[in-house]
Amino acid sequence: MIGLAWREALMITVHHLENSRSHRILWLMEELGLDYAIERYKRRDRLFSPPEYERLHGLGKAPVITDGGRVVAESGAIIEYVIEVHGGGRLRPPVGSDDWVRYLQWMHLIEGSVMLPYIMGIYLEMLGPAGAPIHERIHGEIDRHFGFMERELSGRDHVVGDALTGADIQAAFVVEAASLRGMLDPYPALRRYLALMQARPAYRRALEKGGAHDLDDLRKGWRGRD
Repeated sequence: MIGLAWREALMITVHHLENSRSHRILWLMEELGLDYAIERYKRRDRLFSPPEYERLHGLGKAPVITDGGRVVAESGAIIEYVIEVHGGGRLRPPVGSDDWVRYLQWMHLIEGSVMLPYIMGIYLEMLGPAGAPIHERIHGEIDRHFGFMERELSGRDHVVGDALTGADIQAAFVVEAASLRGMLDPYPALRRYLALMQARPAYRRALEKGGAHDLDDLRKGWRGRD
């Protein structure tokens, strides 16, 4: 029989940092039904990744996977890598199709555009009255990006076509994070979409294996710092 250490060396390891984007990757692995190992990491001071996580990849940011001798970082890159190398054609539209073009755009839209105003909104909240000069600008960008997603997902169950793709796994994280901060009241399509994603058995299995994630805890950590 192959020993445990050898078996884990032959499968993907998800380096799972609590309260982080790495939940996306657990969900991806569960949707694909792949064998994988989980290496768990706790944050320092509720906020920072520990030194051993930073040794995986120079930025020390989640998610990170290892696959044999490969180290892959960044949510979008990991999702695309796993789907292409291990997915057997699942969870993405046919290359060159119109749906594939939409898929690629959404894969890059979330972290490339939507997350920036969302994170800036957290910083603005922390600033309190000192943030007043940029309040209109930041909230205008939040409304622009979430309004775009609301229109695009109105009447749709998935980002692309009629089935789950990696773009949904990428997109659901920021929608969920916004929900936890009470930001989705003006966006009924996004609330409906999030409920559909959270009801998926693979999503629930990922929570069971990785632990419930309190994304708002990060905001509290920042506010508690000097």
